[in-house]
Amino acid sequence: MGLGCSAARQGTDFLALARRAAILGAFLLLPVAAAAHALPPAASGATITFRKIFKSSYPEFVEIKINESGAGTYDIRQLSDDPSPQPMEVDPSVAQKIFAFAAKLHDFDGIDLEMHRRIANLGQKTFQYQLGAVTHAVSFNYTQDSNANQLLDIFEGLARQQTDLSDLLRAMRYDRLGVNDVLLQVQKDYDRNLLIEPQKFLASLDQLAADEHFINIAREKAHDLAARIRASR
Repeated sequence: MGLGCSAARQGTDFLALARRAAILGAFLLLPVAAAAHALPPAASGATITFRKIFKSSYPEFVEIKINESGAGTYDIRQLSDDPSPQPMEVDPSVAQKIFAFAAKLHDFDGIDLEMHRRIANLGQKTFQYQLGAVTHAVSFNYTQDSNANQLLDIFEGLARQQTDLSDLLRAMRYDRLGVNDVLLQVQKDYDRNLLIEPQKFLASLDQLAADEHFINIAREKAHDLAARIRASR
């Protein structure tokens, strides 16, 4: 009889300990659950794409994709070439301007930007907003909408900038005698305020200016242009 009572007491003690352990475990998990609930939501991941198709021009195809952090890709080529998106990154302030203009255009949802008058073919332009499965896009040949034109200027400038930078890097590597001609184009685009982020040229210009393998006129032009860019920052 005594042994039976002892076993019963031990069973009761075990159950009590198990209940206390379960309560303590639940209590300890509360801060973890609260912290998880307090975590900020993941980044929206919204992306804006600019695409321009203009046959018989150079380039015939331009596509630039930018997300809200400024990361993206560019693909600038002739239509007969294979797609070849390359990584690119713009300053967050530029990305903010892009998304701000897109917001003024209702993220391209249900808007019409075309002028609807007979006009020369200036290339088919498309703006597209994408957030997960949600996509809005609008295409036009010519528009009089000021917000759309300012957004177009940014993307056209980024395309011009990326083309100039790629041409400069290619000439520095493969065509040292042709570097001066490329620099003339970069300088012309800079003078016309077509380059959205001219500071992106500084590393290449400094390298060119310091390299005695390039002709002096190109080195001097690179040095002067780099100085002008730095002075304007």
